[in-house]
Amino acid sequence: MWHDRAVFHFLTASEHRAAYVRQVGHSVKPGGHVIVSTFGPEDPTKCSVLDVIRYDAESLHDQFGVRFRLVGSSKELHRTPFGTTQQFMYCYCEIE
Repeated sequence: MWHDRAVFHFLTASEHRAAYVRQVGHSVKPGGHVIVSTFGPEDPTKCSVLDVIRYDAESLHDQFGVRFRLVGSSKELHRTPFGTTQQFMYCYCEIE
């Protein structure tokens, strides 16, 4: 099982995202599960002054490729301690 809630969207360089996906592929055995959560398409382009990449379900799954079979996806509206709302996108995959 691999679970990431809010790291992947900070990887703005394509080579960093590719390295991350390789690491997930090496760490999770076939039949294993991967849950990745990122900022959704409605969120700001920065978080704590850092650039982020926002994803919908299709664009997030596209980063991982065909070896990661998309089982499901969902959006969550998260209320922050500051009273604002952030949209999170979750993708749940199984490694083939």
